[in-house]
Amino acid sequence: MEHVFRATTRLRLPREQVFAFFAAAENLERITPPELRFSIRTPGPIDLHAGTLIDYELRLFGVPFGWRTKITEWDPPHAFTDEQLKGPYRQWIHRHTFREEGGETVMDDVVRYRLPLAPVGDLAAPLVGLQVRRIFAYREKAIRQLLLN
Repeated sequence: MEHVFRATTRLRLPREQVFAFFAAAENLERITPPELRFSIRTPGPIDLHAGTLIDYELRLFGVPFGWRTKITEWDPPHAFTDEQLKGPYRQWIHRHTFREEGGETVMDDVVRYRLPLAPVGDLAAPLVGLQVRRIFAYREKAIRQLLLN
């Protein structure tokens, strides 16, 4: 079963500045909760574009995972999409869009994910959904601290 998570963040900053923050792959470590022990394994600097592959390590519920994503869409400063090629999910597609509205940049995140070991794995959907929401809440707070202070 596919699960969908959506989040919107509004920042009083120019869209180009917000997009540039996300175009620097190393910032992902800075906006991920520390207990996930997230680290980028691909040597930097990483030039993001369609086709870029990025390897990470992290822990989910205390279990270590390797994760590889591919940038499948790159449209600065409007949007980009990363898709998991290897990792803990059966599917993870994260689309980031950036638009200007009323003097702000509105950043929309849509994540479409499937859990492994379906249909049994779907029993964990409420717990995983809670974790995804918590990660994105931390991410929004970290983005605000890094970009607005």
